[in-house]
Amino acid sequence: MGTTLNIMSACLTVICAAAAYGSENPRVVRLIAVGEVQQELLSELADSLEKNLGVVAQVGPGIEAPAEAYNSRRKQYFSTEILRVLNEMKPGGRLYLLGVTELDLYVPTLNYVFGEALPLRNVAVISLHRLRQEFHGRDADRSMLSKRMTKEAVHELGHVWGMRHCPNPSCVMFFSNSLEDTDKKSAGFCDKCDAVFKRHNK
Repeated sequence: MGTTLNIMSACLTVICAAAAYGSENPRVVRLIAVGEVQQELLSELADSLEKNLGVVAQVGPGIEAPAEAYNSRRKQYFSTEILRVLNEMKPGGRLYLLGVTELDLYVPTLNYVFGEALPLRNVAVISLHRLRQEFHGRDADRSMLSKRMTKEAVHELGHVWGMRHCPNPSCVMFFSNSLEDTDKKSAGFCDKCDAVFKRHNK
């Protein structure tokens, strides 16, 4: 009985996602914890992505953080190396992998990044490390973390789907040069970016 209910629930999710964006073959985003990440946060993000993007979101098996990604001098993890590992898991078609980690990420040209994506390669990763109020010496705020997490996830998935940075500071595709930029923008696309998203979702 439990298995039957789970299958029915999954089918309803697919139907709802398809109805939301007019596709009978909706995108599937699989969340992959990189290192230790709270299951509740992953489930919450999956629900949020389904609501905001009309995708089918799943929580998949997690992976260990690749040792070769760690930079002992910077005490950070090279996000592009994590993307390489995710890419080796061979997502394709309308399946996309979104790594979620508590690790502090960087690329060589920047002090840190909230996330990174491989455009048109079906993989992206986001870090919760600097999205947490605790990192900035403030009291924990779960609601704020959830909002930031969703915005960064939608932003990086937008890049995966070939979308570029947007000059509109209210659009989720606006480049966040600081956490204040993330807090000011919405979790949704502006009209121009939404048209691009829907065009690519056919």
